[in-house]
Amino acid sequence: MAEFQCLIFDMDGTLLDTEKVYRMMWPIACAKYGYEMSDEQALAMRSFGAPYGRQKLEEFFGQDFPYTEIRTYRRKLVADYLAEHSTELKPGCIEILTYLKEKGIGRAICTSSNMERTAGYLKNLGLEGMFDRVISTEMVKLGKPAPDAYEYAVAQMGIPKEACLAVEDSPNGILSAHAAGLPVVMIPDQTEPDEELSKLLYARLDCLLDLKKLV
Repeated sequence: MAEFQCLIFDMDGTLLDTEKVYRMMWPIACAKYGYEMSDEQALAMRSFGAPYGRQKLEEFFGQDFPYTEIRTYRRKLVADYLAEHSTELKPGCIEILTYLKEKGIGRAICTSSNMERTAGYLKNLGLEGMFDRVISTEMVKLGKPAPDAYEYAVAQMGIPKEACLAVEDSPNGILSAHAAGLPVVMIPDQTEPDEELSKLLYARLDCLLDLKKLV
């Protein structure tokens, strides 16, 4: 078993139970502007960073798709929903982060969410101070599934990439971490890994607390 010195976590769907909200709100936002988005298409949008989200939606709906307007409306829908229903941590989130901190294992976030939203989540959910670095894909040229964000996270942590374990829930995040040369654990949220995705994984775990088996 590898000796990992750092774990780099995706946020939405991995630490926070928020992906289901994005999945609900993308079709609603699209419908307001006259576009019909299927559930399969909504799932495909998980963890996309710039410019890939725009590219994928234009692939679905054509070059005239009003990406900025619809994304802005989708963000409002998500914010309004979470303000009313609150944001939930994934089971074992606090426990595993506390465990890693006590063992002196580095902890970072690598998320497609912007820094303003990310900082708000961390503050409101009591996660401030639990991470050594917080990386948003807005800090790099290309978001997930490109490797840029994970490469930047590794550089910020100052730890060899083979000693850093990425923890993800979605295909685009896994592709990003794998392309950066990191071993990747998947903790499925909305979907299980297919055969091709499974080949890229160091492990597939049921929940965050199962990470104790690896560190």
